[in-house]
Amino acid sequence: MAVVVVESPAKAKTINKYLGPGYTVLASFGHVRDLPPKDGSVDTDNDFDMKWEVAADSRKHLRAITDALKDDNALILATDPDREGEAISWHLTEALAKSRAINKDTPVQRVVFNAITKTAVTEAMKNPRAVDMELVRAYLARRALDYLVGFNLSPVLWRKLPGAKSAGRVQSVCLRLIVEREMEIEAFRAQEYWSVTAALTTPRGQGFSARLVSLGGKKLDKFDLPTAESAEIAVEAVHKRDLFVQSVEAKPASRNPSAPFMTSTLQQEASRKFGMGAKQCMSAAQRLYEAGLITYMRTDGIDMAPEAVMAARDEIARRFGANYVPKSPRMYKNKAKNAQEAHECIRPTDMATGPEKLRLTDADQRRLYDLIWKRTIACQMEAARMERTTVDIASRDGQVGLRATGQVVLFDGFLKIYEEGRDDIADDDDKRLPQIMQGEAAALERGAQSEAFARLAGKDDSVLESTASGMQCIAGAVLDDGGAVLGQQHFTQPPARYTEATLVKRMEELGIGRPSTYASIVSTIQERGYVRKDKNRLIPEDKGRLVTVFLVNYFRKYLEYDFTADLEEQLDDVSAGNRDYKEVLARFWRDFSAAIAETADLRITEVLDKIDEVLSPHLYPPRADGSDPRSCPTCSVGRLHLKTSRSGGAFIGCNNYPDCRYTRPLAGEEGDGELSGEGKLLGHDQGDPISLRTGRFGPYVQRGEATAEVPKPPRASLPKGWAPETVDLERALALLNLPRHVGHHPEDGAPIEAAIGRYGPYVKHNSTYANLPEVDEVFTIGMNRAVELLAAKASRGPRASAAAPLRSLGDHPSGGPVQVMAGRYGPYVKWEKVNATLPGEMTPEEVTLEQALELIAAKAGKSGKGKKAPAKAKAPAKAKAASKTTAKTTTKAAKPKAPAKPKAAPKAKAAAKPKTAGDQDES
Repeated sequence: MAVVVVESPAKAKTINKYLGPGYTVLASFGHVRDLPPKDGSVDTDNDFDMKWEVAADSRKHLRAITDALKDDNALILATDPDREGEAISWHLTEALAKSRAINKDTPVQRVVFNAITKTAVTEAMKNPRAVDMELVRAYLARRALDYLVGFNLSPVLWRKLPGAKSAGRVQSVCLRLIVEREMEIEAFRAQEYWSVTAALTTPRGQGFSARLVSLGGKKLDKFDLPTAESAEIAVEAVHKRDLFVQSVEAKPASRNPSAPFMTSTLQQEASRKFGMGAKQCMSAAQRLYEAGLITYMRTDGIDMAPEAVMAARDEIARRFGANYVPKSPRMYKNKAKNAQEAHECIRPTDMATGPEKLRLTDADQRRLYDLIWKRTIACQMEAARMERTTVDIASRDGQVGLRATGQVVLFDGFLKIYEEGRDDIADDDDKRLPQIMQGEAAALERGAQSEAFARLAGKDDSVLESTASGMQCIAGAVLDDGGAVLGQQHFTQPPARYTEATLVKRMEELGIGRPSTYASIVSTIQERGYVRKDKNRLIPEDKGRLVTVFLVNYFRKYLEYDFTADLEEQLDDVSAGNRDYKEVLARFWRDFSAAIAETADLRITEVLDKIDEVLSPHLYPPRADGSDPRSCPTCSVGRLHLKTSRSGGAFIGCNNYPDCRYTRPLAGEEGDGELSGEGKLLGHDQGDPISLRTGRFGPYVQRGEATAEVPKPPRASLPKGWAPETVDLERALALLNLPRHVGHHPEDGAPIEAAIGRYGPYVKHNSTYANLPEVDEVFTIGMNRAVELLAAKASRGPRASAAAPLRSLGDHPSGGPVQVMAGRYGPYVKWEKVNATLPGEMTPEEVTLEQALELIAAKAGKSGKGKKAPAKAKAPAKAKAASKTTAKTTTKAAKPKAPAKPKAAPKAKAAAKPKTAGDQDES
């Protein structure tokens, strides 16, 4: 009937089950064409004409589709239901038409489904449509913009800022968010404040705690107790007064479930709950979608199909009872800025299929499905009902006021199955309070705070002191003599670094990027070395900081959040058919090309001077002695200035070089250990100074100084993953003492050494090298582990003895044994250099010598290794006849239908001749 094309083999396999015979399902393996990474791919002088090239890897997939269309001259495009999926369908149509695989009479239809289920697929096949050219134009506009920015701005970075790798329309704006957050943190100055809490008890002996909220009849604000002295006065005021319960107010409250997942919220929650990166999350979701377990995973929508809502309500009633089902279904409306890809929410395709029913072997898929199923079920459950209680306690004279808050869950509702994660620290308002009556006394509970005070004292080196009034004091805490009223020191905290979850959330709030791009953007800035992830937090590297400051100063307009969001809105208008995409491109290019031209005469020294000026408050903080923070602490003559190494790293160095060789890391501080003119002095070993330095290839440690006798003193580069600020004397000596002697091999007595080479950490015995998974293992690995790794490496090496055969069947008529072997892809028979896989119905235990000889002859005939080469002419005919009967019902994503080999060889050879930039996958 028709050839159906999807993006991936996994999706093809699932769809093939539902379509049955009569359809040939093939995979395009993503985009088949792209703009080649060379000048002129978008012709700005010719109405933004775009020159496409078929990627080298895509040619064989297009050939497979072309071959299939020779037998079934009807094409159904079933790519994903979003802009990228529409673009892939358009590219396929254009490429196939150019190769004349289809013509104007070929029926070409587009079908879309939000879930890969039998119902969704068969329904989509009944309602085909044409390719949506408005979505295609939106794709063309985005692709052209990304090319124009990346291809024109990246070379400016390479020329003006050594070590910079690339810039992007959205990537650079995302990087700016991370860099500016880091600068906020560095500029932050903590402010001290104190809080006072009292341990109280009811007349019935039940304890609870309350915090001081008013003093001297005046409400306390956060910073009204700024010092230990003021906290001591407040503690004394509470301690000396009799307290009573002034009021008790209990209010009913309810808490509604969160909306079902869309792309951004799924990435955020997977990051909070599992520490998954955006790319890792989307990869697992893609596999769940292709397996038909969840709906499409790139969406801005949170609405749910009516039949899915009813299925969820039925499942809730079955599992938890009717009281957990709200009277009417919950309806969710998307409030996200620039909501554009209006697909259904991300949900399970079958609500009755709970996580316990699936046997998913992949941990990421298993966790993600559990999360999606619980969130979807919870979004249709009854609200949680609770009671929030506020108790005000006061002194009779009105000078002191305290407050206790608590919360009791009366009905758990959706909380029975799911609670959304939080990016900030939860308060303690959900603690449970005892029964408290208005007007009754609230006595101080003696000794109740002593344990908390002891814990604080244990964390501090200060000596415990007592005041004249009997209060106990340490740095950071004050306790009354009854042990019931505690004053605690606090400091304001800087804004938190972004996690991938909070970064995606912020991008979504600003309208930057789209669901299909969040994961790739966050991954790209890490892969470029602009940002690193530490304990799930995103920290800008020196390179990323410099790139951001450069772009903000010379291309500020294009890094503005509002400009980027406005451009996204214009592109959304294109997809809605309300704007001409070439007008958007023309308006953008007019201003952007002028900005590029303005930087042509910039010199690297000018750029560094500008960046040095902008980053000055962070690079040169005030010194304690009030001296000039830019004066060199070593020679006192030169001035400190921003410099870059050839490797792209940045550092602070003295401009009196080479007379003075003082350097320090970009983010380093002069107080972080003794700084010499040769970098940072870590200490001495056997009389030699051990220093940490920054060179043309990055940071390294060095023993001693260069002299006429020793022009090249011992040095060792810091391994990947070792931050310069974490290197101390012990770690530096460990590096300088490599290779490390582990011991002598028990077989031949030869030494075993551990070291770090150009390909990473390893252990070595004679000429055998075995890789180590972690750098730190170089310094800790023992003999048993080393011998085990070396033995495993030797067994896999080229000199390893051949694997033992499963069976020996006898000798081949031409001489030599015929054996049954165990292989990576299943059992096979072997004779000399000919290996023939056993068919599925033939087991190693049952195969006979005669059967093995037939398999070997057939294999040798196909490969030309044996003497039965004349049989080769019949093989293509058999293959073609077999494919005729099976192609309708099997997936042919990976294997194209090929003509007879004697004809194909010249064609392949001719196609392989030219090699252009279009054969490259990356720009």
